[in-house]
Amino acid sequence: MAARLGKGKAITATAHKLARLVYAMLTHGSGYVEQSQAYDEEKLQERTLKYLQHKAKTLGFDLVPIAV
Repeated sequence: MAARLGKGKAITATAHKLARLVYAMLTHGSGYVEQSQAYDEEKLQERTLKYLQHKAKTLGFDLVPIAV
């Protein structure tokens, strides 16, 4: 972000993001739950699969999982 916006604006944007997280936690009464890298990779795989299924459907194809 610093490369695109400059250091000052990047710091401000990061502070704003943290402030929104803290505000949401305080107003909703929920705690911060840090997600692991495995969780992020699983979500990425799910989004990619969903995108590919949608793209195949628009092109008239069906995706069929293969047994490995």
